[in-house]
Amino acid sequence: MPMRNVNDEDFPSLVKSGIVFVDWWAPGCEPCRVFGPIFDRVADRNPEVVFAKVNAKEHPDLAVSFGIRAIPTLMIFREGILVFSQAGALPEEALHALAVRVRDLDMEQVRAKLAAHKNIQN
Repeated sequence: MPMRNVNDEDFPSLVKSGIVFVDWWAPGCEPCRVFGPIFDRVADRNPEVVFAKVNAKEHPDLAVSFGIRAIPTLMIFREGILVFSQAGALPEEALHALAVRVRDLDMEQVRAKLAAHKNIQN
């Protein structure tokens, strides 16, 4: 699946579209330049997953709304639920392993845990 550059308008609908890996990056960021090709190669290995990039400098309101404080930051959504978030560049095999793990998630169990957590907070 081709890499998608995401903006404020299409981000909400995109993250609801199955499994979505989001690379929050910015121009001039050296770790982003290192991570970018890794992200691209893992995208090529996982065509059933959407891989998207958000330029945090061009979309600062979106970055702030997701609490982005360091770049690169990787976020993974499945069915609209944030299931992973980590700042910093990951090695290629670790990123690929995350794709496998997220595909294997039992989303009914994830939803049940979220519901239980919400009940505890209320």
